[in-house]
Amino acid sequence: MNLGTEYLGLVLPHPLVAGAGPLADDLDGVKRLEDAGAAAIVLRSLFEEQITREQMSEYINLDSHGESFAEAASYFPSPHAFALGPFQYLEHLRRAKEAVGIPVIASLNGATPGGWIEYARLMAQAGADALELNLYRLATDPETTSANIEGQAVETVREVKKCVTIPVAVKLSPFYTAFAHLAHDLDRAGADGLVIFNRFYQPDIDAEELTATRTLHLSDSSELRLRLHWIAILSGRVRASLAVTGGVHTALDVVKATMAGAHVTQMVSALLMHGPAHLRTVLGDLAAWMHEHEWESLATMRGNMSLFKVPDPDAYERANYMLMLQGWRA
Repeated sequence: MNLGTEYLGLVLPHPLVAGAGPLADDLDGVKRLEDAGAAAIVLRSLFEEQITREQMSEYINLDSHGESFAEAASYFPSPHAFALGPFQYLEHLRRAKEAVGIPVIASLNGATPGGWIEYARLMAQAGADALELNLYRLATDPETTSANIEGQAVETVREVKKCVTIPVAVKLSPFYTAFAHLAHDLDRAGADGLVIFNRFYQPDIDAEELTATRTLHLSDSSELRLRLHWIAILSGRVRASLAVTGGVHTALDVVKATMAGAHVTQMVSALLMHGPAHLRTVLGDLAAWMHEHEWESLATMRGNMSLFKVPDPDAYERANYMLMLQGWRA
């Protein structure tokens, strides 16, 4: 039985990747993930705001009139809000690469096209096997159009690809007007992989204290459905590798994602709940499921339930919406 797969040009023994999360924030965690069987590790994102804050701090400290600008630094989150600062991140990346034998993928979350370039290059120089661009842009300005946002995303990928030679994946949210079109444009811009989908930690409202509060809800397998829907639609229509993140908890989740067309599945919430050893459990269950159902490899399974291959393509399109509503009313 062959559980091997290829993602971003990296040959992996199986599709279980430790996604971007706190378990890889220190070297002990990185080693535990490798020991538990992770095929690759994605480090948590370095945010452009962290880079900007650090650059501003240097300016304030060096400039003779720095005190005039001290208030500006308060607009950025406290450095304690982040696990690692920019220079610490690069050092952690270097040490992680030295400590393990599996691929280590750096992650960068930028807000402006220019904010990505320098650190994408530095991450590549620090030894990252690949780079995951976390395209999280929250458009609160009503003057900002969907075309503006999508155009910036495509241009970001194009510019980053010019400055690095390592593979570049793009982590996306589902909140785009024409997601398939954007995926196609990113693919043409040179994206080596598409990671579907980012999970947003939505604020809640404390009605008593009249404050917005940060909340963290781990995923469960029910969140996988949206990912399956779009992976199945994109499978066979883009050159880029496809990764599922969000809602992957069990071997059956991995099977479904692979059948939809995914090359790898990233796990975060499941590992936070059950520990890194859960990777070994899922891998064993995956092998047992494939043996029981007489699948010789993941490659033969991949995409067999995609839009172009599923017996009922309407299940992924508008007809399914109408049928489900009619069935519920009946």
